[in-house]
Amino acid sequence: MGGFAAVDVIRVKRDGGVLSDEQIDWVVDAYTRGLVADEQMSALAMAILLRGMTAGEIARWTAAMIASGERLDLSGVRRPTVDKHSTGGVGDKITLPLTPLVAACGAAVPQLSGRGLGHTGGTLDKLESIPGWRAALGNDEFIAQLGEVGAVICAAGERLAPADRKLYALRDVTGTVEAIPLIASSIMSKKIAEGTGALVLDVKVGSGAFMKSEADARELARTMVELGGAHGVRTVALLTEMSTPLGLAVGNAVEVAESVEVLAGGGPADVVELTVRLAREMLDAAGLPDADPERALRDGRAMDVWRAMIRAQDGDPDAPLAVAPEVEVVRADRDGFVAAVDAYGIGIAAWRLGAGRARKEDPVSAGAGVLLHRRPGDPVRAGEPLYELRADDPDRIPAARAVTEAAVSISAERPALPPLVVDRIG
Repeated sequence: MGGFAAVDVIRVKRDGGVLSDEQIDWVVDAYTRGLVADEQMSALAMAILLRGMTAGEIARWTAAMIASGERLDLSGVRRPTVDKHSTGGVGDKITLPLTPLVAACGAAVPQLSGRGLGHTGGTLDKLESIPGWRAALGNDEFIAQLGEVGAVICAAGERLAPADRKLYALRDVTGTVEAIPLIASSIMSKKIAEGTGALVLDVKVGSGAFMKSEADARELARTMVELGGAHGVRTVALLTEMSTPLGLAVGNAVEVAESVEVLAGGGPADVVELTVRLAREMLDAAGLPDADPERALRDGRAMDVWRAMIRAQDGDPDAPLAVAPEVEVVRADRDGFVAAVDAYGIGIAAWRLGAGRARKEDPVSAGAGVLLHRRPGDPVRAGEPLYELRADDPDRIPAARAVTEAAVSISAERPALPPLVVDRIG
């Protein structure tokens, strides 16, 4: 690979130019190998944030990130493979019921997930609240479980898109996380390297989402759908509402418990609606349009796959989940309707209670979180519970309550509620 000077690559993008394929290949490879310094890649990331990238540049950048590591070969898995990725939200436990549900309908779901940071929860943190469950699987183990159970949720291996791991950490501390070309290439390099045949994206929009504006969410969704297509992965995106938390539970063990309720044929209506809608999209993308996910929830097949998936990763699906010892119930101070439950505020509260982390190395509490008793549009009378705060340490509760009091509001009139699925792209 021909050599370039990092400063010349930075200048091209700083001045609004288009990077050549060779420049992109070189800079991603050289940064991964430590030949381009962090401060140089920081400058390039900031130039990309401010100047943007063409579709061609983003596709090449993604390809270079994939080429930095290994690609999993899932061709030996007999079922069609399809995965889902969410851009992250509050109470977004959808991966937990969705993965076994889609597997119960005949597809194989290779779900490489992450940990939470800030106000958004991580799927691996939620599952680690199940006693014994482990997130780390070797490639052979991963592929074997995919063939036998049809469903895997685990951590991405060290050798999958290592350029992304290094660049993601850098973006986190340099104010360049919001660059849409870098978000899109980060997500899609990992998903394409994982070897899935089809992909459904759940791009959140609203206060609790990474993308606060619909225009930004739409641009990100369109960019990722195009990237998937360019790499031969059939990709579709749903834009979904994230101004209100999903379901009633926000935390780790409490979200697992709610997911199990959904798999048992119950659970909150919004969690069921989004799980089934995404399942239909995934099954259609996998070439199984006649599968009936609602029936698989009703007849127990999805629950059977869930139990097999948890057991395969050394978890005990029957073990009691952690319950935080400190609970404060907050009650309505007047009659009316719940007007709003701000997702961002509830996410911050759960984080303050111990359910999330400020730094990647911080531990999380399995039992901490927020349990809603009412959702927007629900009637409430003075003295009835609105929500409860759960923590291992009582000293964490006042700071959480300070933010939830501003996040939950009551009005005299029933509010108009937005649809859960805003649009479909792809």
